[in-house]
Amino acid sequence: MQQLNKEVMFMATYNLFISHSWAYTDSYEKVCSLLDNQVTANGFNYKNYSVPKNDPINDAANDKQLRSAIEAQMRPASSVIILAGVYATYSKWINIEIEIAKALGKKIIAVQPWDSERTSSVVKNAADHIVGWNGSSIVKAICG
Repeated sequence: MQQLNKEVMFMATYNLFISHSWAYTDSYEKVCSLLDNQVTANGFNYKNYSVPKNDPINDAANDKQLRSAIEAQMRPASSVIILAGVYATYSKWINIEIEIAKALGKKIIAVQPWDSERTSSVVKNAADHIVGWNGSSIVKAICG
């Protein structure tokens, strides 16, 4: 496997928005763990702009307020990471997050679930990069 360019990673902190459904918290936490392991192993630096579970935007009064809050949260991110599980195809909000990411000119990285035969074509078709469930692959897509 190709070595990560550590010089590039030490020079920058990558702002990330990790799209997720709170119904699939485990997958979100595993992606964060993969990224955290890259911080330790390769000096990769990132800031997570994802919507935390206890964030007040989850209490938005309507879809318009929620969309606006997600857009504000995503705006500082350079890349949007979307888990490409099949559930994503049926998620209204993931489709809206893709739309917002494209409108803001964000790089979209689709992460295919580990050992999954079915993935979201909606997410993969929108992605600039499609990577496997591997921290170094995700980081290469972010940095590349």
